Amino acid sequence: MTEPAAKPKKRPRHLMDPDNPRREVVRNTGPGTLSLEPVQKWVLSVLAATTIAHLAGGLVIAAMYVDDDRVDARIGLNVVAAAFGVLAVMAFRAIHQKKLLSPWLLLGLIPLVGGLWLTFR
Repeated sequence: MTEPAAKPKKRPRHLMDPDNPRREVVRNTGPGTLSLEPVQKWVLSVLAATTIAHLAGGLVIAAMYVDDDRVDARIGLNVVAAAFGVLAVMAFRAIHQKKLLSPWLLLGLIPLVGGLWLTFR
């Protein structure tokens, strides 16, 4: 007598079967988007803006440590910091594909106002 062929042992469902790979299908569960593009834009724009803003802050700190008799250098560093602040706002808006010229550019002048106050107080 021959024995019946043994059935192959079935793998548990939580393990992957290398002989039969399955792709997970993501289904839309609501009105939200499934795209990574908006998240990537926000991460990139915040990263770019904060990096440039840190540069502007470093220029303000440098202006604070310039000798008191070099008023021109102190003002100049604060103006350059303001230019970088405006560039940070423009980079943020460019990544989100918005108009570059807008009232939001006034936020870029914060390093100038804060820097002049910190430098000459």
